[in-house]
Amino acid sequence: MEGFDLISTGVWSIIPPILALGLALITKEVYSSLAIGVFTGMVIYQFSLNGAGFEQLVDSFTMVPQMMAEQIAGNGALLLFLALLGALVVVIAGAGGSRAYGEWVATHIKNAKMAQILTAVLGIIIFVDDYFNCLTVGAVMRPVTDRFHISHEKLAWIIDSTAAPICIIAPVSSWAVAVGGYLGEGGFTTFVQSIPYNFYALLTIVFVFFMCATKKDFGPMRVAEAEVQQPAEQQHRIPPKESALESMSTVGLDASEADTLPPFNMETVVAERDELDEAAQTAVEEFKGIAISEKGRVFDLIVPIVVLIIFSILGMLYAGGFFKGVDFSTAVGENPVFGLCIGVCVSLVVAAIMFLPRKLMTLSGYMEGISEGVRSMVGAIMILVLAWSLGGTCRYLLGTGEFVSGFLNGIGVGLTLLPAVIFVVAAFIGFAMGTSWGTIALILPIVIGVFPADNPLFLVAIGATLGGAVYGDHVSPISDTTILSSAGAQCNHLRHVATQLPYASVVAVVCLVGYLIAGFTGNPWISLAVGIVLMVVAVLVLHKSKYGAAKA
Repeated sequence: MEGFDLISTGVWSIIPPILALGLALITKEVYSSLAIGVFTGMVIYQFSLNGAGFEQLVDSFTMVPQMMAEQIAGNGALLLFLALLGALVVVIAGAGGSRAYGEWVATHIKNAKMAQILTAVLGIIIFVDDYFNCLTVGAVMRPVTDRFHISHEKLAWIIDSTAAPICIIAPVSSWAVAVGGYLGEGGFTTFVQSIPYNFYALLTIVFVFFMCATKKDFGPMRVAEAEVQQPAEQQHRIPPKESALESMSTVGLDASEADTLPPFNMETVVAERDELDEAAQTAVEEFKGIAISEKGRVFDLIVPIVVLIIFSILGMLYAGGFFKGVDFSTAVGENPVFGLCIGVCVSLVVAAIMFLPRKLMTLSGYMEGISEGVRSMVGAIMILVLAWSLGGTCRYLLGTGEFVSGFLNGIGVGLTLLPAVIFVVAAFIGFAMGTSWGTIALILPIVIGVFPADNPLFLVAIGATLGGAVYGDHVSPISDTTILSSAGAQCNHLRHVATQLPYASVVAVVCLVGYLIAGFTGNPWISLAVGIVLMVVAVLVLHKSKYGAAKA
């Protein structure tokens, strides 16, 4: 990076991420924890280069905004996309599209199980980019899951577990081309061949659908779910006209139109009155000052989102030179974020064409919605910039990844056990640095150096690298996709991390067994079959254990 030199700081290089993680877990405050981590990294950098002193301390302080500015400049298109997507969400809500969709769901989806499964399916469908996935699925499905009293923690977990895992195994995605680039010549073909060995991604998707279908929650997630639902013995029907949930579904409606709404099925949606009131207040505050149209229809939500998906893909192809002869897969991965910006801009224009002539909103209301939507993304953008800055400090100044990977790579083990070791190493680096892509970039060169391409364990090791990196990213509080999943679900970020950790770790432990088996057999299907069985057994045992039966 401009103005920074990579140096070797040894064991000191892991202090900033560990300090940031520890402070975040202790203080429950992410912004200051990340900022302190970045500053600590700069102090270590300056003291290592120039010795300890007051001047070096001042220089360390001034380098923090410099690093943040570098990250903002390098990720400007992504930040623009986040802001514009937030604008699109509020504009759709202002037009009444989100409310109309929620009313439609209330009449067609009868229970929380179906709402969760539908959320996971939508996460699978939006496979082009993980950032796009996190925010879009959250924006569309949050009103639905709120109506069925699915906790925001559960929603955030579903979003997070169908974002990176589907992107890392989808051949047509920004991830695929990036990984192919790391692998060198013929890298894209190698990536496709390694998909069956990416046990974490594949088993995580299976795990999500199994948990949504069976509702066998355990640990902190079970506590979170209990907080939004009464115990079965205390269930009772809340009069629909007196409940706060009803007020959530009728925001922007006058009394006469509220009377025309279909009755809301409360058989699977029961909670304390104050919980409902709090949820209603959150919904109202989210669009405070924004008039919500009474004439919105479901297609006012669906059409802009479909346009967003289609033109995001077309935008990626355009930005990547597909229409000038570049092949499809390369074009998609050339500049995916710019393509997303094109898609969201087109979607905003289409929304204006749909909403303004039908008087769903005025021009001033449309622009106010855009302003409010951009404002709603400021918190997520702040955390992202700080997380990127901490990751940049570790990667470009202190050599955190090189130290960890070099240290662990020196452990003398047989090649048959190395895929399992690589999975653990990638998971640790991904957790410490909060980035899947950075972890993959660090580990894959080592894998290529250890295993020749014709070695049966070559693809196993690549799958272990990709899977371990995604797991580490999933359980890291400084991961950008973890942050965006929290933002999309409007879930407290640290609660999302705490509730997701046991679920992701169950899959990771099963994957570790799978890589041990694959190290000896070289066959992915045996490992996947054994993995599915082990996951089911683990869930049933944990659900019935004291850990699974924990009370809120």
